[in-house]
Amino acid sequence: MKPISGAMPLAALEAVAIDTETTGLDTARARIIQLAGIGIELGQVNPDEAFETLIDPGEPIPEASSEIHGIRDGDVRDAPSFAEAFAAFSAFRAGRVLVGHSMGFDLAVLQGEAMRAGLPWAKPRSLCVRLLGVVANPRLHDQSLDTLASWLGISISGRHSAKGDARAAAEIFVALLPHLAERHVRTLAEAERACLGLSTRLEDGHRAGWVEPVSRPDLSTSTGAIDPYAYSHRVDDLMASPVVAIAENATAKDAIDLMAERRISSIFVSADGMPDGPLSAYGIVTERDVMRRIAAHGAQALDMSAGEIATRPLASIAAEAFVYRAVGRMERLHLRHLAVRDEGDRLVGVISARDLLRLRAGAAISLDDAIGSASSAEAMAQAWATLPAVARSLGAEELDARIIAGVVSEEVRVMTRRAAELAEAAMQEAGHGSPPCPYALLVLGSGGRGESLLAPDQDNAIVFAEGAPGSEACRWFAQLGSHVSDILDTAGIPYCTGGVMARNEAWRGSRETWQARIADWVGRSSGADLLNVDIFFDQRPVHGDLSLGARLFDSAFDAAANQPVFAKLMGEKLFSASNPFTLLGNIRTDEGRIDLKLHGLFPIVAAARVLAIRHDIRRRSTRQRLEGLAERGLGNVGEIARLLEAHRLFMTLMLEQQSRDLEAGIPVSNKVEIATLPTPVRSDLKAALKATQLVPDFVQGLMFRSS
Repeated sequence: MKPISGAMPLAALEAVAIDTETTGLDTARARIIQLAGIGIELGQVNPDEAFETLIDPGEPIPEASSEIHGIRDGDVRDAPSFAEAFAAFSAFRAGRVLVGHSMGFDLAVLQGEAMRAGLPWAKPRSLCVRLLGVVANPRLHDQSLDTLASWLGISISGRHSAKGDARAAAEIFVALLPHLAERHVRTLAEAERACLGLSTRLEDGHRAGWVEPVSRPDLSTSTGAIDPYAYSHRVDDLMASPVVAIAENATAKDAIDLMAERRISSIFVSADGMPDGPLSAYGIVTERDVMRRIAAHGAQALDMSAGEIATRPLASIAAEAFVYRAVGRMERLHLRHLAVRDEGDRLVGVISARDLLRLRAGAAISLDDAIGSASSAEAMAQAWATLPAVARSLGAEELDARIIAGVVSEEVRVMTRRAAELAEAAMQEAGHGSPPCPYALLVLGSGGRGESLLAPDQDNAIVFAEGAPGSEACRWFAQLGSHVSDILDTAGIPYCTGGVMARNEAWRGSRETWQARIADWVGRSSGADLLNVDIFFDQRPVHGDLSLGARLFDSAFDAAANQPVFAKLMGEKLFSASNPFTLLGNIRTDEGRIDLKLHGLFPIVAAARVLAIRHDIRRRSTRQRLEGLAERGLGNVGEIARLLEAHRLFMTLMLEQQSRDLEAGIPVSNKVEIATLPTPVRSDLKAALKATQLVPDFVQGLMFRSS
């Protein structure tokens, strides 16, 4: 089982609700006589996954205790010892988080029994519904199991039996989730932090001899060995291109002969046998496919047509995807070859298991394509929650923060694509049918640029082939957009506070509608009228007919590149940025932190974007845009180098801070704590912030330069 991350949403948590019955309430002397557990998975109680056992305490059970739980000496005479029972329970628990009511008591008696039995003891990660009840509803007069159940409308059966009380704790935990979310407690670490803030309650438990019922933040969570190569190289670095293709009416023998001649293990099949066509036009034939046919049909299989043998539709991956994604997809689909597609959904290459042999043996590919196969938003959330630990491990390998941000962005795009697939399925199930026409779902902003950090929100849009505003097609895509946003929010990528989502009319429309919007943007007379328009120029299609998005990207640049006034208006925001320094030249902070998105990333990202628009540099990432300026001889090379280094530093510091905050249950933001930075890093940060102060002059000097 993967390490438990504090970033895991509570609604996606795999947990076991437990309860114990004991010989008494004195944790120093109490012996456990019954132990039970109930599984919790993806925000649901699983009553079929249950554990229950009596335990022989090795001493008489006091009558006063028996009056409460009904267990007497005769009931436990042939029961297993604690050591035997605990071994069975540990196998059942399988490393999952423990949940219980008055959890500090249960942990204390479990610890005591382990020590008596000479068993190794490590406090498990756990949550207490009694404390979570205080967080969710501070006005409750008490947080007893019965009071919480009554407030939440839960009926308890089997009260004062371990199984009955464990089941009640599980149902209370699940019922508390929406109430906790209303109080901005959504993740495991946030729940732990909220409980640890209840100091009076914790002190009461400590005086009673209870163990602290929740864990302190652990920033050492790791994915284990991790291969930076798989995260720093993309599929197009390894793929074979162009592909080798053959016509559908060619024979299997023709296909085998061509594979032998080219020393390849697969060949693509299409009507005309030509490469570089639309992905949908091709199937694939591998050596193994032909061998299986020969085994089944003998030599006559060689006379079969390649089209008859070919596998369709193609399993594919984007050329710009990271290598780890290809590894995970091959493992999930049990394939040895993946077709490689470009942004226009054209076949541009193939990558095979053989190409991936250069990966370091034994290293973990922690992000394993689980999002792409997730069956629900909650399952997506489980996979998404592993990302901070992966980012931290990659940082420990000294991988460039911009590459790590590219990995995060890839996951954002995969999340968005999977959300669309689940949304389409939900629409079908609800009787709304299939998409009325081809469409593309686009990711905008940092996800499109490949620069997402660990606190992204939704920035997406939809372009569809045809349909006027208010038409049946438009209404269908409005519903789809709403489903996509709801799924992403549940999965851990919250709604965009600025409303840049396909669920809103301004961010969906037909190709014709988008062309009119773009023309309107370019014709605006004030920079204030262009709110959120800039991030559209970062867009990247992730689902559907990708060519629709690719053509729209080109159309936007076609319209804007020859309009220097439009680019100038887009750059007006740069001249109103606040100063990050005090009068004495120190870094200005708020509660010890500085917003590095506002004072650092924004000026550089916005400058690179507006100059890319002005000089028709059709690239998306900030780094590529600035490098594109240098390639064209625009701007001082030293100044561009300083901006690139500042951009790298800002992203590094923000990623490190966000990763720590996620595991500590601190609301993730763009603000970095200054006091924790080593003196040399603080000095570098000051220099980087000074470099950004010159960005407006940099933009102004290049705005009307000829390229």
